[in-house]
Amino acid sequence: MYRGDQALRTDVVRELEWDSRVDAATIGVAVSQHVVTLTGRARSYAEKLAAQEAAHRVAGVLDVANDIEVLAAEEMGRTDTELAKGVRQALEWDVMVPDQRIASTISDGCVTLEGTVDLLRECHDAERAVRGLTGVREVHNKLVVETREVDPASVRQAIESALDRHASHEAARIVVEVDDGIVTLSGEVDSWAEKRAVLGLVSHTPGVRAVHDRLTRHS
Repeated sequence: MYRGDQALRTDVVRELEWDSRVDAATIGVAVSQHVVTLTGRARSYAEKLAAQEAAHRVAGVLDVANDIEVLAAEEMGRTDTELAKGVRQALEWDVMVPDQRIASTISDGCVTLEGTVDLLRECHDAERAVRGLTGVREVHNKLVVETREVDPASVRQAIESALDRHASHEAARIVVEVDDGIVTLSGEVDSWAEKRAVLGLVSHTPGVRAVHDRLTRHS
């Protein structure tokens, strides 16, 4: 059923109000041709991402432009030096992250992660570990998955098997292409949550260095 932009805006606002991670009163919402633009201020980078996820969850939303500004570290009472110590501790305490292979740089609350990891999933886990820290305004993830010799056919088969096990409804509509460790996913999924689940499955596959996401929602 077709939903107009005003109806979508109402639903996005309600979804933001429902999400306990978000202070909806500080976030503006505009919708044009099913594209949502978020503005305003958030107390953390994690809240900014939570607002983005909330907007994507609303049926009928095609794209989200996230223009929310995150409060500066000094506004939150934390210096870059203190934040750097917090980032290091967060990486060290997360058992899923190879912390000794990761270096961070903090400038005005913006965290840059660099180094090498074995799995694409570890890139995502490292970013997840730090993005919720007080004072983080943005995360630049420059972590690189180490290149290894892999058989593209084997990688594709592993991904397709995982999709069959965990997302059988979507698997029939998803095309997997592998070239030198770069996976391209195309086809249709039913929701933003299903899209995230599919991308998450791929990140666990050995030999995958990056993912080109060309998945679209099923209309």
